[in-house]
Amino acid sequence: MALILALDQGTSSSRSIVFDERGQILAQAQREIRQIYPRPGWVEHDPIELWTSQRDTALAALQQAQARGHALSDVRAIGITNQRETTVLWRRDTGEPIAHAIVWQDRRTETLCAEWRERGLSDTIRSKTGLVIDPYFSGTKLKWLLDHVDGARTAAERGELAFGTVDSWLLWQLTGGRVHATDVSNASRTLLFNIHTQQWDEELLTLLDIPPSLLPSVHPSSHAFGVAEVDSLKGLPIGGIAGDQQAALFGQAGFNAGLAKNTYGTGCFMLMHTGGLAQPSANGLLTTAAAQVGPHAQYALEGSVFIGGAVVQWLRDGLQAIRAASEVQSLAESVPDSGGVIFVPAFTGLGAPYWDSDARGAIVGLTRGSTVAHIARAALESIAFQSAALLLAMSRDAVAAGGHPVTELRVDGGACVNNLLMQFQADLLGIPVVRPKVVETTALGAAFLAGLSCGVYQDTATLARLWQTDRVFHPTQPRERAQALMAQWERAVRQACTT
Repeated sequence: MALILALDQGTSSSRSIVFDERGQILAQAQREIRQIYPRPGWVEHDPIELWTSQRDTALAALQQAQARGHALSDVRAIGITNQRETTVLWRRDTGEPIAHAIVWQDRRTETLCAEWRERGLSDTIRSKTGLVIDPYFSGTKLKWLLDHVDGARTAAERGELAFGTVDSWLLWQLTGGRVHATDVSNASRTLLFNIHTQQWDEELLTLLDIPPSLLPSVHPSSHAFGVAEVDSLKGLPIGGIAGDQQAALFGQAGFNAGLAKNTYGTGCFMLMHTGGLAQPSANGLLTTAAAQVGPHAQYALEGSVFIGGAVVQWLRDGLQAIRAASEVQSLAESVPDSGGVIFVPAFTGLGAPYWDSDARGAIVGLTRGSTVAHIARAALESIAFQSAALLLAMSRDAVAAGGHPVTELRVDGGACVNNLLMQFQADLLGIPVVRPKVVETTALGAAFLAGLSCGVYQDTATLARLWQTDRVFHPTQPRERAQALMAQWERAVRQACTT
């Protein structure tokens, strides 16, 4: 049986999973990533740690597979999926990063973004990239590194540096510095890539003062990117790359227009496939490249929640209300509801559909009867509230384009195993929430892309037949109750946006 190794480099951890050709998990290994907070609003990672943790988990997962009777020769390809927008800058001669990676959550470039918005550049940026002007994306992070790291701009202008999102960084390391490339899904998150021409955009590069020599080549997501040169990975073709959210949509068999998924990770990310149409949004969503197989561009509408599962980490590390993330469901279930408490976790501002960089976290509705259990339940519910706001915006865009509202939501990511959260999500949305048997759909999408590239799979129809349902959560609340809860949430958001 053919095996595929998926490398899943996320915001909180690096994970490697060995899948069989049926899309079932055979072995996996994971390592948590250190979060670096130099100043308020700044978030960094050590690029060397990103690489070594990913390499070590890959080797560990392969060792597990071998221990269970599978031969290393059965592994046909490597697929890569990654936290998007996180920006790495390194030297071409040594492969050494010149600074910490600036993580997608980082807000240090808000002043520059505000200047651009004041200059009236929003429409130009959106028309080319499908994105809004926000520190979230890679372009302003790269400019900041060039402007603030000693000697960086001079070295870049001499062609001595390479820029990449995390996929490019891992690909460079895996291939021993032979390949500097990315895929369309990651390129579309940089604020430098024209999603219509599928090229780096000269006007945007000039606007940001980015030397073109820094940039990786761009390919479809299923592509023969190169061959690994590292340890027991040596000789394995790297056949798939996609940003984590596009990979998750692909792993959910979201190949055609109209299918929507939500990934519950550090943040929450909802994507709806729009086929070959780069559909603009009138409701605060982004237009982005979907994972691409072959030469024809594919697109999706996307909404991003900056703080999703990370709110549970805050309960553990900040509030110290729980000792482990796994305890949150039992604590939340110890009370029948949130007792009127609404938690808006705007620790790093609010993403779609609000896009308020100045919003800050707020807990409202507290009374003398409020307990830490009510706050824990409100924290969990905040994930569903934010996701519901995204889906409502997405359905409005779909109807405006002549389509139909989303009729079911496929879910994945770590927090989707929380039954309390998934039921509350279905109640808010009023549509079924569908959890697949393999919830690691981000890694599965990368494996599918790599498998298509190397011939394990014939086409996407074959992949669609592999997708299986684990559980469907049907809404149980009256729509009037759900609408009242959403109204309470929106009032709380307005308070968070004026603090």
